[in-house]
Amino acid sequence: MGCWAKLKSSGWAYPTAVLSLYGFFANCRVAEPFLTPYLIGPHKNISEEVVTNYLFPIWTYSYLAFLFPVFLLTDFLRYKPLIMLQGFFLITNYVLLCFVPGLPAMTFLQVNYAVVTSTEVAYFSYIYSVIPVENYQRATGYLRSAMLAGYTFGASLGQMLVSLVGLNYFYINAITLGTVSIAFLVSFWLPMPQTSMFFKGKTAESVMEMDGEGSGKGKTEHIGSAGCCSWENVATAGHLLWQSFRESYSSRHLIYWSLWWALATAGYVQIFNYIQLMWDHIEPSATSSIYNGGVEAACSLVGAAAAFSVGYIKVTWAMWGELALGLFSAVGSGAVFLMAFTGNIWVCYVGYAIFKSCYMLLITITTFQIASNLSMECYALTFGINTFVALSLQTIITVTVVDEAALGLDIVTQFIIYGSYYVVISVLFLIRGIYTACVNKCCPGNTQAKEPEFGLEVIAAERL
Repeated sequence: MGCWAKLKSSGWAYPTAVLSLYGFFANCRVAEPFLTPYLIGPHKNISEEVVTNYLFPIWTYSYLAFLFPVFLLTDFLRYKPLIMLQGFFLITNYVLLCFVPGLPAMTFLQVNYAVVTSTEVAYFSYIYSVIPVENYQRATGYLRSAMLAGYTFGASLGQMLVSLVGLNYFYINAITLGTVSIAFLVSFWLPMPQTSMFFKGKTAESVMEMDGEGSGKGKTEHIGSAGCCSWENVATAGHLLWQSFRESYSSRHLIYWSLWWALATAGYVQIFNYIQLMWDHIEPSATSSIYNGGVEAACSLVGAAAAFSVGYIKVTWAMWGELALGLFSAVGSGAVFLMAFTGNIWVCYVGYAIFKSCYMLLITITTFQIASNLSMECYALTFGINTFVALSLQTIITVTVVDEAALGLDIVTQFIIYGSYYVVISVLFLIRGIYTACVNKCCPGNTQAKEPEFGLEVIAAERL
């Protein structure tokens, strides 16, 4: 009890510890690497074509619809309620998977999971509203480590239960229901933030005006009279959003990095969503041993190692970063083509590991480059806008390539298109990178961005 009291009184350690615990259990989804075999197997008995061309696109459309409203609602409600909501919808997600049969239930499942993914912004933003700035780096490292540990442990445990114990997929989903239920209970322990980034209500304004000596006391009462739901505060929030938007995209350098973020993330999420269907196409889960969990665990560790290695590479990213985006995007496109054309499941696994590592490396560089030039408010808005643009692009890809109402292509043809998509990205940024490197070599003073301090924003390095 003494240690617990000391932890709660530390100011930053208690919310960091509780949120890390939540992140571990919320991401310890033992059944996630085996979702596709579960859906197309005897438990749900849905065809591969329906899963590919009907079910999975619903998640994309729903996520796009929820993302921006949830982003604003997260800030307005001050993060904790949205974290609790995510925990609740994770529970309903696995209740549906375990106990509710039929295609309509699985259709609703996609909408339900879209709420889970859209509320991830609350997890990423919460900690910065409750701890001092000087603790950002340490807290961020703990949160990222907790998420990675949870995902890796869950995927590894799932693989062991499938390969060594031969456990039924239903029981693996039931175990996952238990872990996400623990995450939901842990979320109640989080302290409620007293302020938000854009909607600054009475308590937040009071705290901001006080300078420790009481000099702002009279002014505090005047500003505090406007609650967080007043028109005055909404107008102020809108003004802050517009100012942050202008600052975020005022630099051509930041626009190029944001463009890569949106383009590459759209392709990455699409491949992440459909990779299990590709694996099942090459090596059907009904007749073969599958190693999805082990592969996802290994890829997460390799990808994280690639991302963290960025902080130790001595490169002037403002000069060479865009060229690196083009080069590694080309490697990623080659890996996607490898997955599309191979008939060997192990070669496909290797291709996926290469692709994910390249993305993790580049999204980390991009995140650092953007975050180092912006305030926290501007970075949060940039994160939301870039994610929204990425999801819009992914929706266009899904509508055109995947949805049964349009082309409804098979999984191999889809991956050929995804590889071609990354070829376009690599060519664009190779051209831009060569131009930037030549300009900066000839005129060193033209370097537009300062070098970031690595470590602060690593939490945004990987989606899922």
